[in-house]
Amino acid sequence: MSLVDLVMPKMGESIMEATILKWHKKPGDTVKQDETVLDIATDKVDTEVPSTAEGTIDEILFRENDVVPIGAVIARIRSGAQVQPQQTPLQHAPQEKYSAPGQEVEAEEVADIPYQPSTISINKPSSSVRFYSPLVLNIAASEGISMSDLEKIPGTGNEGRVTKKDILEYVSAKRSGKPQPQREPVTQYTAPAVQQAPPSRQQESAAQVSFSGNAEIIEMDRMRRLIADHMVKSKATSAHVTSFAEADVTNMVLWREKIKKEFEKREGDKITFTPLFIEAVVKCLKKYTLLNSSVEGDKIIVKKDINIGMATALPTGNLIVPVIRNADQLNTVGITKQVNNLANAARTSKLRPEDTQGGTFTITNVGTFGSLMGTPIINQPQVAVLATGAIKKKPVVIETAQGDSIAIRHMMFLSLSYDHRIIDGALGSTFLSAIVKELENFDVNRDI
Repeated sequence: MSLVDLVMPKMGESIMEATILKWHKKPGDTVKQDETVLDIATDKVDTEVPSTAEGTIDEILFRENDVVPIGAVIARIRSGAQVQPQQTPLQHAPQEKYSAPGQEVEAEEVADIPYQPSTISINKPSSSVRFYSPLVLNIAASEGISMSDLEKIPGTGNEGRVTKKDILEYVSAKRSGKPQPQREPVTQYTAPAVQQAPPSRQQESAAQVSFSGNAEIIEMDRMRRLIADHMVKSKATSAHVTSFAEADVTNMVLWREKIKKEFEKREGDKITFTPLFIEAVVKCLKKYTLLNSSVEGDKIIVKKDINIGMATALPTGNLIVPVIRNADQLNTVGITKQVNNLANAARTSKLRPEDTQGGTFTITNVGTFGSLMGTPIINQPQVAVLATGAIKKKPVVIETAQGDSIAIRHMMFLSLSYDHRIIDGALGSTFLSAIVKELENFDVNRDI
């Protein structure tokens, strides 16, 4: 018999921890290889963790709602054979074993470092929100580096984090007596998305409010809290402006009605209006590239890849934004399949972490629920988001060879929210008008 460690899987480059939502197994239960053992959640996506071996659950090391670092052992499985964990999309990256400078570690000596609270006795300043991995903390403890000294080490990792290389260079310089690099004083630091910000005074006071009369208090679930935090941060980050336009999409509606049965029979997928909206947006983003960018400080990063996020409502009432990568390289069929696959994966909690990352522009279809228009909030770090309203039949004045006449047309409103820091009203309105033209000039005779 052997014990196989089940570890918290790696969920993406920027994700350092995950929350355990639900255990599907308890100690003593049998489990098959690849059978779901627990559900976990990050600030990006909810997903399932499968078993890496067949056997019996011997021990569960964390409870539901615990926040666990990536790579930490969360359970142990007693297997009847020496089973090596198989590579799966959620397989974690092996943690590095620390050795003092000058010592080499062979590949076969690299082992997982079990998660344990840091042994550093110096209290971390309450004003600091800098993140340190368990490996960095273990090295600091081994080398006698205080937390105050650790705060001074400049980090080269994501969001200024101290990496193994950074702390080893610091240790080496300290031993040789060389001048040690110092971190620049930080006047303001934004915590990574995976860390919970301390409650604001408004939140604290709201929590203390007592209600009289007939009222029900509902606790926000984890995803709703993250959405709320993300939306508030977006409004605080970007100067939002929203422009509106009306489009005659009669040709598009008639074309879809004409080909939808043949399309479903041939491709095995239903075609909605969303892929057609995405096609129009992609064409316009190629012309107006500033709408496909992000802002970092005083720099504008124009993205060459066009990755379209599509806001998707979940059965719980929450919202998630899966991303169609390289949408400009897909035809109508390809975009349709991507839209349907990602929407189905979102509704069944099958999205992978990478399915929600890397978006450069977002579309939200508020018309699905009957809204004529909306004022969408920008999905950071993007600079624009398009809302498509409900398609309604309306009497409209149209120009004909015989003069103006009134006709019944399929009309819809489009609303574009954009970041006024870099996109002025002229560019935002021009981009929106270009999308309207693409939709109104839809070729009703085009092939599938």
